[in-house]
Amino acid sequence: MTIEAQKILGPAATTLAQAGIPSAQQDARLLLGLVLGCKHAILPHEKLQIWTDNLQTKFEAYLSRRMAGEPVSRIRGWREFWSLDFNLSPATLDPRPDSEILVERAVAFGQRYPAGSEAGRLQILDIGTGSGCLLLSCLSELTMANGIGIDINSDAIAMAAHNACVLGLEDRSSFVLADFTFNLAHLGCFDIILCNPPYIPTEQITNLSPEVALYDPRLALDGGVDGLGSWRL
Repeated sequence: MTIEAQKILGPAATTLAQAGIPSAQQDARLLLGLVLGCKHAILPHEKLQIWTDNLQTKFEAYLSRRMAGEPVSRIRGWREFWSLDFNLSPATLDPRPDSEILVERAVAFGQRYPAGSEAGRLQILDIGTGSGCLLLSCLSELTMANGIGIDINSDAIAMAAHNACVLGLEDRSSFVLADFTFNLAHLGCFDIILCNPPYIPTEQITNLSPEVALYDPRLALDGGVDGLGSWRL
């Protein structure tokens, strides 16, 4: 059955809006794209060549998850960051656009000083790598660089390594299960060190939006009593 997308998107966006979702229209378009196997959002004027009861049921299930507070990125299983797609898991923080400033500054530094400390290549260390988004984004720009990402969560390490393979950066990156409070001398010397540590005070986590409080790993959020716990370690 051929149907105009607006006939599906209109009611869906209204339902999301009534549930208090501020980005109701865009979320409905993205979730419809997910149902149809597309990475992009479906626009209202598009015509859907196939729409079945099974697809409708699947779409409604995604809408229910979104109304419960689950971010679209978690439902889709990936997030775009630095124009790259990063797969997510419950062990990884959902990358935020604000964090791209770290990549921007690191890339600018690397372009000014391209000759690194080892064999003429820049060496980058990413502390608390999570999905690997910071390190891998830098490596995508700095082709003269190699990098190591460390994390204390083995599931995060596995996801970061997977993202490196998907992005074709596995030959210039490695991921190691390690605690940054321990001696890291065995990893070598580095020209650039990236880190976006937990900084939310413990008591404030429950006041965050459900998208963060319920779906981002607490280990990546909890900065202790005043949010500065990681800086004191």
